[in-house]
Amino acid sequence: MAEAGIVLVALIAGYLLGSVPVAVLVARRHGVDPREAGDRNPGYWNVKEQLGLRAAIPVFAGDTAKGTLAALVALVLSGAHVTGLGTVTGTSVLPVYVATGAAMIGHAWPVFAGFRGGRSILTFAGGVAVICPAAFLLGSVVLAVTAWVTRSFAVGARVAVFGVPVLQLLFAPVELVAATGALMCLIGLRFAQAALAGRRR
Repeated sequence: MAEAGIVLVALIAGYLLGSVPVAVLVARRHGVDPREAGDRNPGYWNVKEQLGLRAAIPVFAGDTAKGTLAALVALVLSGAHVTGLGTVTGTSVLPVYVATGAAMIGHAWPVFAGFRGGRSILTFAGGVAVICPAAFLLGSVVLAVTAWVTRSFAVGARVAVFGVPVLQLLFAPVELVAATGALMCLIGLRFAQAALAGRRR
């Protein structure tokens, strides 16, 4: 398959995988629509607040898996070019980043859920697990340690996510770190949109 075709497939597959509304599907089994409850964000945090940890765990796993699966599809289609530590390289870089970004967009504006989605944090994390596995693992350690010290999983998650580019610098060229930063801009956009929506209520 030509490179342009691989990128196109990565884009479409990523968006469709990202569009699977895991939080909505899980919460509806308990009679709740997370888009109409709590902070109205259809994601792990809101489902946990509304229904508890047990109900939220499948959302955590599912939203993360969307990014991972999208990136893996692109990686395989592009020939699985990686370094010794698993960081994407060569002709696999563009398709994997496109797939991850598309999955994040699908999560934020899902075609299967009326284009009302979440903030794409876990989907981003799932993509990073393929983009730079070593940075993902170190980020998981940072999350665990920070959560233990602060007694707050939310704080640990924020520190880990925003620390990803710094950790990635240890294993990848600055160009890839910049691309990862670009993906994170979508998360910032979604938080800004949520803040504006909150003010209008």
